[in-house]
Amino acid sequence: MTPRTLYRTVAIAEAVTWTLLIISLILKYGLNANPIVTTIAGGIHGVVFLSFALASILIGINQHWSLGRVALGVVSAVVPYATIPFERALERGGHLGGVWRTEPGADPRDRSVLSRLVMWLVRHPVLFLVLAVVAVAIVATVLLILGPPIPKG
Repeated sequence: MTPRTLYRTVAIAEAVTWTLLIISLILKYGLNANPIVTTIAGGIHGVVFLSFALASILIGINQHWSLGRVALGVVSAVVPYATIPFERALERGGHLGGVWRTEPGADPRDRSVLSRLVMWLVRHPVLFLVLAVVAVAIVATVLLILGPPIPKG
């Protein structure tokens, strides 16, 4: 899977989960549906949101994005459906082209600790996937313990 394919996939997934969350809120508050619907949709959306943020960071490191571009990628997930136009803009700007870097090249940025870490992870895809799932699960768990993003009452 190329960086382009991964980013497009998580951008679309993030938009789909926004739709699920909005539908669940309409059901909960407009039709008095069971609140568990929103809890489930919110949980799914939260995990995909964190996955998109992680993908923005990892792909940003691999593609040598500026810190501002990485931050804009993460922030785009906060606005409903903004991940898709953001991904399209990156594509049009040539910021998603190429493959995963596995070894340092001539670019001095390839020698940074973060670049080397991403290259190492790419060379170990199963471990990479396991660590990504664990990282998302840990962050999601901590956020669930801290409570909802909007306090009740």
